[in-house]
Amino acid sequence: MFTVHPHSRPSACLVLAASLLTGVACKSRPSLEFGAGLDVPYVQTAPGVVTAMLRLAGVHPGDVVMDLGCGDGRIAIAAVREFGAEGIGYDIDPERIAEARRNAVTAGVAGHTRFFQQNFFQADISQASVITVFLMPNILEQFRGHFLHDLAPGTRIVSHSFPLRDWPPERKVIVEGRTLYLYRIPERTAHLPEI
Repeated sequence: MFTVHPHSRPSACLVLAASLLTGVACKSRPSLEFGAGLDVPYVQTAPGVVTAMLRLAGVHPGDVVMDLGCGDGRIAIAAVREFGAEGIGYDIDPERIAEARRNAVTAGVAGHTRFFQQNFFQADISQASVITVFLMPNILEQFRGHFLHDLAPGTRIVSHSFPLRDWPPERKVIVEGRTLYLYRIPERTAHLPEI
């Protein structure tokens, strides 16, 4: 899932490309929605892909799974329900955050999830042991420095559909036609990818 910082202005072509790459037609309202003040659509991640993302990251009890652009909260909720982790989500859209909180209550995991209506560029990501993202390439590039400098060594990052440029993934898998990329923050003494 993704929503985007309101000051970032991707072109209409980029938005269309994202829609095509994620296999979503612009007329399918349940899967593709524009929130007020958002430049890029909210795209739901299929349940099987959610589970695959968390498995790829090796999520286990004790992990703190943080979803940046969390939409309706399904990844954070699944991290708690299926893997016994803690779930945190950030999204700038108040409707999505309200929905995520309702979904957590319905799923019985409200005590183990936290959802924040906040620009995720200002989020404190340092407590995460797993980060999940479904963000367009230009947004991922803006996060690259934050990932490398703010996350502890060993933190896993799973990116749905879009790789981090010039950073070879540790693993790459295809699930339900979606490509998922796994990255791991290296030790501080290791060579860091260029940022």
